Amino acid sequence: NNFDALVFKALIQMSQHHFSDGLVTAENARKINPYNGYVYGLLVDGNVEMGNYDSAVSYADKMVAVRPDLTSYSRVSYLREIYGDYEGAIKAMTMAVETGGAGDEHTEWTRTQLASLYEKIGNFNKADTLYQYALTLRPDYPYALAGLGRVALAKNDYKKAITYFEQADGLISDNSFKEELVDIYRLAGDTKKADQTAKDVIADLSKDAEAGVNDENIGHYADKELAYAYLKVGNTDKALEHALLEYNRRPENIDVNEAVAWVYFKKGDATKALPYLKTALKTNSKNPILLSRAGLIYEKTGDKAMAKTLLQRATTTNAFIDYVLRTETTAVLKTL
Repeated sequence: NNFDALVFKALIQMSQHHFSDGLVTAENARKINPYNGYVYGLLVDGNVEMGNYDSAVSYADKMVAVRPDLTSYSRVSYLREIYGDYEGAIKAMTMAVETGGAGDEHTEWTRTQLASLYEKIGNFNKADTLYQYALTLRPDYPYALAGLGRVALAKNDYKKAITYFEQADGLISDNSFKEELVDIYRLAGDTKKADQTAKDVIADLSKDAEAGVNDENIGHYADKELAYAYLKVGNTDKALEHALLEYNRRPENIDVNEAVAWVYFKKGDATKALPYLKTALKTNSKNPILLSRAGLIYEKTGDKAMAKTLLQRATTTNAFIDYVLRTETTAVLKTL
């Protein structure tokens, strides 16, 4: 019945990706203190991860009412993005940045998220400005450096992109940087470095996942990340194994369903991919990567009209899409 202890426990559970358990704990905390903004944030996050998007919106509304600040506005932004409202997402994330203290880690993280939204609508100049400003306020901030790496990658400047991502990777332990480096190394022709980095990512993610097999209370679930990591080394069987493990925990989450659908597509089975894809599209997300993958899957199932619609939506703006996916998307769209 200790509110602070329950909140801390829920935070730990969610940081380990034990979202279902974290939700139960956070709800118990809310019953003790229904006027605490932080606990509503946990309930928003947990419901998003479990795919309970309507509940997440409801809790976000309550959070804003109790705590109208960076933490609540940024969650509103993320939910608007999930529902395909980039204009609304940018507006809410801008409000979040403006309510934070310039240079504070939370504020500059939020600023990089705002920049990422601009990437997704193809406004790389605005994204670049925001990343540069974040670095002015917080020098060597790794997520801003990685953002500049994506801007450079969008301009096909692989050398600069590698420099930025290697800088970011050297400052903080985050496998997402290494995962992006795998693709950039390959584009730059350094296959050996790409393969080794991909193996390093799998080894690191597997270490945490295996801990969870022995003791579910301490392990960090990372099966969605492992699914994508195995795709990068061409092991579609292991990718499917991990994608389905994650799906069994979170069958309503759109990102998890996208991962399962994409793995089935990579295994050459677009028919099996389709039901998962439909769940991934249920919120009308306009994420250009999701739309690109969806278009390719529908094309393989023979639904040319739907494929064309989705691929056109994905390419309407000059949004950031990795080179391989963009090349495949462009080639297929020309045939429709």
